[in-house]
Amino acid sequence: MDTRVDKINMQHYEKIATTILATAIHRGAEKSTCPSEIARMLFPEDWRKHMTDVREVAIDLHKKGSVAITQKGIPVDVNNIKGPVRIKII
Repeated sequence: MDTRVDKINMQHYEKIATTILATAIHRGAEKSTCPSEIARMLFPEDWRKHMTDVREVAIDLHKKGSVAITQKGIPVDVNNIKGPVRIKII
């Protein structure tokens, strides 16, 4: 894991990663999910404060080849993300 992901508690990381993967698999390769949807599922009371963690775990999963991070349906350079993104299974 890279240093940004290292800051996330391992149990917290696993919970987020499992939810991202389960949601992406359920949606299938033709559809995607928003990181905020994952955050709202896991942390309904204070989801906004967890958005950075959700995005960082999604980026880590992307780097591992498990999911794709897209904008307007096009894969993005995860090292230079600007604006909203979507997550989809590969």
